[in-house]
Amino acid sequence: MALDEATVLQRIAPELVALVDQRYTLLRQIYFHQPVGRRALSNRLGLPERTVRNEMEVLKAQGLLTAEPAGMVVTELGAQVLGELRDLVRQFHGLADVERRLARLLGLDRVIVVPGDSDRDETVKKEMARATAHYLQEILQDGDVVAVTGGTTMAEVARSLPMSTSHRDITVVPARGGLGEEVELEANTVAANLARALGATYRLLHLPDEVSEEALATLAADPKIRSLLELIRMADVVLHGIGTAEEMARRRGLRPEQLAVLQERKAVGEAFGYYFDRTGKIVYSTGTVGLRLEDLEKVPQVIAVGGGSSKAQAALAVLAPHYQKICITDEGCARAMLDLVRQQRNQEVAATGGSPAGS
Repeated sequence: MALDEATVLQRIAPELVALVDQRYTLLRQIYFHQPVGRRALSNRLGLPERTVRNEMEVLKAQGLLTAEPAGMVVTELGAQVLGELRDLVRQFHGLADVERRLARLLGLDRVIVVPGDSDRDETVKKEMARATAHYLQEILQDGDVVAVTGGTTMAEVARSLPMSTSHRDITVVPARGGLGEEVELEANTVAANLARALGATYRLLHLPDEVSEEALATLAADPKIRSLLELIRMADVVLHGIGTAEEMARRRGLRPEQLAVLQERKAVGEAFGYYFDRTGKIVYSTGTVGLRLEDLEKVPQVIAVGGGSSKAQAALAVLAPHYQKICITDEGCARAMLDLVRQQRNQEVAATGGSPAGS
C-alpha cells in the first residue's frame, strides 16, 4: 500500500512533524492576533519566551513574519503558507479519517474537522468559523434563505466571511428571537453581519426568544411578524451553534426551579430551546420564537457548528436525533466524541457479556 507524504514524514522524522505543528500554531496565533508581541504569544501558547523568540526569528528569516513597533505581523507570503499548512497539518493529525468515522457513526452527510482544541486555543474557534464560512460560500445559491442563530461561534463565522462587492439574491434571517445577551451575539446582529458580508438582504425578528404560547399566538397575528416567521421556517440553510445545557440555561436566564429540572433529567446539550440528555432524548423545552426542531426536517442544509473537547457530550446529544446533515467542529471535540461513542459501545457489549469494541 502506497503511503502519502504526511505518513512518510511521520515515519521517518516524527520530530519534524512536531516542529511543523508548533510553527503552524505559532503562525496561526500571530495571524489572528496581529500585531502581537513575544510575551503575549508566550502566555497564549504556554511556551517559554526563549522558544517563542527563536521560532519567530526562523519564521521572520523565511519572510513569513515582519516586525512592527506594535509587534509581529504575518506577511502576505506568511498568510499563503499558513493556508497551505492547514492541509498538511490535517494530514499529520489524520483528520480525514476522523471525519469519515464520525460521519458514519452519527449518520451525517459530512463532518469537517479543523486541527486543535478550542478549549485550549481560542484561535481554533476562528479556524472553525473560517471553515464554516468557506463551506457556506460553496453551497449558497441565489434564491436561498439562510437562518442563523446567535452566539460567539456564529458571530465569528460572520466576521470570517470576506466582504462581497456584489449583491446576491440571498436572504438572511435570525433563526430565533433574542436571548437578551450582548447585542453583538444576538441572532439579529449575526444575521445582519452575515448578510452584509455575503452581499445579501436581511430581515430581523425584534422579539424575545422565550414567550408563552398565548403571547406568540397574539404576536403571530400581526401580518409582518407572521410573514417573517413563515420565511424563517422556509429556510434552505440553517446554521446553528452547539451549546451545553448549562451554558444555554445561563444565557437564557432560566430560573432556579428550571435549572433543577435540567439537572434532575440530566440534560447535557441544547438547540432551539430544546434540552437533550446524553442519548439525544428531549428532556425539557422552553417556548421559543422562530425555528423549532420539527421545522428542520424540511431544511435541505442544517449545519451544526461547535467545538472544544468539553462540548463533546453536548454535541453527541444535539446530533443524535439526526436533524442535522453537516457538522463542523474541531479536533478536540471530534476525538472526544469518538471516545464517548466507543465507551458507550463497550459498556453495552460488557452488559451483554461480549468483548470490548476496538477503536
